[in-house]
Amino acid sequence: MLQSPVSVETKASWAVASVALFILGMSFGGAWLTVVALKDIASEVGGARSVPALASALAWLGSGAGGIIMARVADRVGTRWTVIFGSLMIGLGLSISTLGPPWPLWIGHGLFIGLIGIGGINAPLYIYVSRWFDRRRGSALALISSGTYLAGAMWPPVFEQAIGHFGWRQAMLWYALAEIVCVVPLAAIYFRAPPELIHPAAPSGASANKVRVLGWPPNAVFAAMCAAAVLCCIPMAMPQGHLVAFCSDLGISRSMGALMLSVLLGTAFLSRQIWGMISDRIGGLATVLIGSAWQAASMTAFLLTQNEAGLFMVAAAFGLGFSGIIPAYVLTVRELFPASEAYWRIPTLLLFSGGGMAAGSWLAGLLYDHLGFYAPAFGVGIGANILNLLLVSVLVGRQRHLAAYG
Repeated sequence: MLQSPVSVETKASWAVASVALFILGMSFGGAWLTVVALKDIASEVGGARSVPALASALAWLGSGAGGIIMARVADRVGTRWTVIFGSLMIGLGLSISTLGPPWPLWIGHGLFIGLIGIGGINAPLYIYVSRWFDRRRGSALALISSGTYLAGAMWPPVFEQAIGHFGWRQAMLWYALAEIVCVVPLAAIYFRAPPELIHPAAPSGASANKVRVLGWPPNAVFAAMCAAAVLCCIPMAMPQGHLVAFCSDLGISRSMGALMLSVLLGTAFLSRQIWGMISDRIGGLATVLIGSAWQAASMTAFLLTQNEAGLFMVAAAFGLGFSGIIPAYVLTVRELFPASEAYWRIPTLLLFSGGGMAAGSWLAGLLYDHLGFYAPAFGVGIGANILNLLLVSVLVGRQRHLAAYG
């Protein structure tokens, strides 16, 4: 009688994943502060919303680019040290950002919060946590990737009150201190060396030839995944980055707008765990396709809804749909490519997804500044989402064809 291989998963695996989730929730909080304060910051530069929107975009883009560099560093010195360093840089970036828009805000967000701050935390933790799991990796990746949505669910109402009472600069300084105090000791205590991976057998959709993925050159498949990540993250960023300001334009108070953002991201956090279990069953690519279709429908609903109650429902539906997409992309990388390539493929994919988030956030602000309302930006986002659906459908179709006919 054959014995099943010993799993690397233990209670310690889930403890590490839970700590990683909390750290990501704290690390991404600073970026959401700028979203809540978007109109306050814009008022200091003649009302140009593209200025604070670009700061958020640079944080997303920087975190993706920094992830490629810092993942290599983490592979050499350990994830513990890149996370500690990243938390300190986020605090420094928030402090620099208080010096005022535009340039200190852009440098603080793009270089310090994004490139060497979140860049030293996000991608290294994806790789690190994946090495603690072999059976429920999709669920674990879904859990830790919820960090940004946990931050978005918890912090906007808190930030709205802090900004209202003390101003956005003081809110940034207090949060910088809280982030460092929480993250540094947890990383120092919990992030030890991960267990060795037990590599599963090659999936049926993969070619026996190591130089082929889905029957095609591996880098061609990976390039298609990266392009799809950009296209799905452009619409993903628009409601997240502009919902509070969008509500304000409709006569809805900022406190209700912040609460609506919390509903959107809280729903994303809760549903992402369900998406993780689904991806463990049906695979990463199929999960991406379902989530992308749901996101396109939700974006369309934003164009058709103007009242407060309706927008709460649409925000919840949007969070429910898009939340499974990014961890499913990461899971797809682990399913289709060798584990030895994870250290560069995962951060590269996150760079492209971060680039899409950056483009979506900035583009929505730019189009608003030129046209005076958000409908054109949301329309562009829906168009990008449709292109993403077409591209992912090709990959899913190819995977199913090979699974059926070899």
